[in-house]
Amino acid sequence: MHFDEFLKHTPKIQIVALPANNAHIKMVPPNREELIKNTDFTKIKPRKAAVMMLFYPKKSQTHLALIIRTSYNGVHSSQIAFPGGKEEVEDIDLKQTALRETHEEIGIHPRFISVVRAFTEVYIPPSNYIVHPFFGYSQEELKFVLQEDEVAGIVELPLANFLDDKILHTNIMKTSYASSIAVPGFLVNEHFIWGATAMMLSELKEALKMVL
Repeated sequence: MHFDEFLKHTPKIQIVALPANNAHIKMVPPNREELIKNTDFTKIKPRKAAVMMLFYPKKSQTHLALIIRTSYNGVHSSQIAFPGGKEEVEDIDLKQTALRETHEEIGIHPRFISVVRAFTEVYIPPSNYIVHPFFGYSQEELKFVLQEDEVAGIVELPLANFLDDKILHTNIMKTSYASSIAVPGFLVNEHFIWGATAMMLSELKEALKMVL
């Protein structure tokens, strides 16, 4: 989709009724829904994080920015994600968290990002985080500057490809709570996107299809 056409529809995103859990659940691996349902959030006190679902023009076509996490000894090693990270005490709110982390991780200053709205938060059991996604866009072609200790690369996903259901995929894989399980997700080039990021992508995709 041409970026100018995309911009015409962004005001609708502000008022669309988000599909929330109805979209998230399509990307939830088996057993995880029950795990979350039985979680007492008053006892575990999850930490907060925020991410940016950032759209921008590339050769006039609308793209979505995703990052490849670096390889490390942790639950999210080498995974595909949105730019973002944990809330810091100096952050005024979670929108600022998403903007600050996007600047730190991929070098895009907040002044180049228009934040449209928050989307539905997602709980991540292995790391005990509640992640708050924000829908934003930049009207300029972006030059990414990676925080190399955390970000190994960028995945630039064309909006047309994202809206195509051919990228929906299921992989048999090992997770933090199962040794071999069928996991739903998105196949983007050679990258399989699953878990919390896939849940957020599912809601984003359904919301966009309602307004485009």
